[in-house]
Amino acid sequence: MQNLSPQELAWIATARPPTPSPLRWGKTLCGLALALLWLLPFSYVLLAIFKSSAEYAASAPLSLPASAAPLLDNIRMAWEQAGMAQAMLNSTLYAGIGAALAVLLAAMAAYPLARMRFPLRNLWFLLLFAGTVFPFQMYLIPLFFGFQWAELLDTHLGMCLLYTAICIPFPVLVLRNYMQNLSLEIDQAARLDGASELILFWRIILPNLRGPMSAVFLLQFTWIWNDMLFSSVLGNSPETRSIMNALLVFQGSYAQSGPNIMLTAAVLASLPTLLLFVLLRRQFMQGLRVS
Repeated sequence: MQNLSPQELAWIATARPPTPSPLRWGKTLCGLALALLWLLPFSYVLLAIFKSSAEYAASAPLSLPASAAPLLDNIRMAWEQAGMAQAMLNSTLYAGIGAALAVLLAAMAAYPLARMRFPLRNLWFLLLFAGTVFPFQMYLIPLFFGFQWAELLDTHLGMCLLYTAICIPFPVLVLRNYMQNLSLEIDQAARLDGASELILFWRIILPNLRGPMSAVFLLQFTWIWNDMLFSSVLGNSPETRSIMNALLVFQGSYAQSGPNIMLTAAVLASLPTLLLFVLLRRQFMQGLRVS
């Protein structure tokens, strides 16, 4: 700035910022329209859970509630009538155990596929991943008879094993791709120091997978939590019912309670996954970047 002439300094002081182009205005308007489309139903749900059944029926959909007092009554009614305590416990068990075991087993499967050399390695990977190209509805009938034969129908163990098996292929793909980008010099140095393959995996490779494993765990946990297809066929008793199945049964059994109670139950059902994302958001974003 010290080397500029007075004329150049005067021009800088009076210069105006460039006028935004029509394309930039168009992008901004499209972004605002998409945000509005997302906020309208979200606002509708938030306003509805603060209204009593009578106020909900008499007021406009996006009108402000008279007070926040009905919220606690709505939560109590939704929690009791939908049987959410047992359903949330079941979904936490299925999603927690299923996603954790799937990610751990996927890491163990991805390690030899990415770091070792053996015949037909790529073929084994394709066979492992081939099952994901078919719709899940194709598996329902054989799974039902298989569960019935093994006496796993309507059991917590059966649902945990099912979700563990279903959630393995995608983490294998993600973790294999990440491991292939790790330097092979790490393996060579560890083997020169006398490390076995098991020690190399558990003490060197696995700690480097913390970010990608957190990302795929969160994705698989959310998928299991939101699943209603398998749980409605293979675990639909009140003792093994998942949270999404409980919401479906509640919608049909307690329609007279009012949509505000149903929306309250839906909000309660979404809180655990939202809380988990808040707790793992840093690892999730890191895992997405490196994977």
